[in-house]
Amino acid sequence: MALLSRKDVDVNYTWDLTSLASDDQDAVQRAEQLTKDAVKFNEAFEGKLDTPEVAIEGINGLKKLSEELVLISTYASLRLSSDQSEPEAQKLSAVLGNTRTNYASNVSFFEGELLEKEDSFLNEVKNKAPEYKGYIDELLRNKPYQLDPKVEKVLANFSNVFSAPYSLYNITKLLDLDFGSIEVDGEEIPVSYLAFEGGLESNPNTEIRRKAFRQFYDTLKKYENTTAGTYDIQLKQEKTESDLRGFDSVIDYLLHKQDVSRELYDRQIDTIMKDLAPHMRRYAKLLQKANGLDTMKYEDLKIPLDPSSEPEITVEESRKYIVDALSILGDDYVDMINRAYDERWIDFVSNKGKSTGAFCSSPYGDHPYILITWSSLMEEVFVLAHELGHAGHFYNANANNNIFDTRPSMYFIEAPSTMNEMLMANHLLKNSEDPKFKRWVISSIISRTYYHNFVTHLLEAAYQREVYKMVDNYETVTASDLNRLKRKVIEEFWGDDVEITEGAELTWMRQPHYYMGLYPYTYSAGLTIATQMANRVLEEGQPAVEDWLEVLREGGKRDAVGLSKMAGIDITTDKPLKDTISYIGSLVDDLEKLTEEIDG
Repeated sequence: MALLSRKDVDVNYTWDLTSLASDDQDAVQRAEQLTKDAVKFNEAFEGKLDTPEVAIEGINGLKKLSEELVLISTYASLRLSSDQSEPEAQKLSAVLGNTRTNYASNVSFFEGELLEKEDSFLNEVKNKAPEYKGYIDELLRNKPYQLDPKVEKVLANFSNVFSAPYSLYNITKLLDLDFGSIEVDGEEIPVSYLAFEGGLESNPNTEIRRKAFRQFYDTLKKYENTTAGTYDIQLKQEKTESDLRGFDSVIDYLLHKQDVSRELYDRQIDTIMKDLAPHMRRYAKLLQKANGLDTMKYEDLKIPLDPSSEPEITVEESRKYIVDALSILGDDYVDMINRAYDERWIDFVSNKGKSTGAFCSSPYGDHPYILITWSSLMEEVFVLAHELGHAGHFYNANANNNIFDTRPSMYFIEAPSTMNEMLMANHLLKNSEDPKFKRWVISSIISRTYYHNFVTHLLEAAYQREVYKMVDNYETVTASDLNRLKRKVIEEFWGDDVEITEGAELTWMRQPHYYMGLYPYTYSAGLTIATQMANRVLEEGQPAVEDWLEVLREGGKRDAVGLSKMAGIDITTDKPLKDTISYIGSLVDDLEKLTEEIDG
């Protein structure tokens, strides 16, 4: 069935953006006013930060400007995510891009001038305004890599250009690619990004799945050079800024932004590549046997173990499942979930031009917004619980911190989301005696939660690390390089147990994460923390829940190591990661036993 246009979908299942801006005109007018206010800020404070009191007044002004920028930028971003093809949304996105550039140009002097002050001056700012301790501490952490204020201003003026590769990637992906359709048993089945990721790549019908794979990846192949060229621009920009700021490598530059050591980063990739692979190969063999496949191919890895045991579920029914599973997190958390449904924080519909996948945007000063494409399959409950985990995190962080202290290290960012998936799975297992349903739940934990975070994104991370090695040698990255590196990583992980079909190497073209720094490895990092925390909640109950809620409220006032320690988890050792991998192995054991029981 062809996708509907945005104007034809049921508005009740779309998000309501009016608390961000009443309409496009309101957003544009506020953007114009923000630019004027940023100019006034520049005139009021540039070259005039003579006393701690003036500096504090400036931080107050910057805080107010930042809050307004977040609201109208989020409005424009979500409008475009709703339908990338809508001309008005494209125009609004361009307007806000210019606004962000002008804003950055006018305020960039502020941090540079603060960093030219003696540490005693900055410490006095902290003493007089302790609410800005986190802001000042972060400035001091960045001080060794700060450039001359004039250079910082030039870089700020190019911010719109620096974000262009990601915009180009999305244009190619969502507007230019036409995947056509496939025919199976006389039925024509349209193929698109949404259709492929929303069901075709995991379709239990082998002919449909494999034909869709071939159609999808053959189409990607036609755009590999354009996409690689776009990505190479992103890489060159990162390398240039890394060198300018005096970092030894791009990876060090990007990890500095996350306040994470190279040891934590490398351990996450190396340990999973080595220790998890045997468990996942066993899982692949189980899938092959259960589905009667002569050969286990790369395009078969996302098929369900037992599709007949997965219930269909409506949007309305999903609320009860999610509330029941997450009620352990308390009344305030449940109230947030109900508000998300009642006040249209969630965009459920499928339409032309809509962004793929799922995400949660949590602008400071407003409530969170979730994008998902509802397929009516039970697995979407896990996806929605995941995104509500992000929502619950920033719902708490934003309410308890100023805008400068809300965002934690990216290393931690996927912990609250995947924690909710674990709570959902535990709830479903606890409330069912049906071995087939239990097998479906466990296989869903592996195929969705752990496969997604510990395999899909981890293989991205291993591949990305190899790409940055080339970048640090000042090499231009081509499509053939990216294909070679991606295939090598996939083959290393799956060994001889999975046939890596021609085209699988083009999987690098599907992910936007490469335009977001070192994002891919953080999925497995977050899920490692979430797995340990979920086990604490199961064993200890309310005391563990209280620890977790306190972590969510802490926002970004501690680094990833500090936040994890608040949750009773020490990520400076490899124990949490190795325990999590062992847990995944035990889930595969459970699946093998349940399958024997069911088949016996």
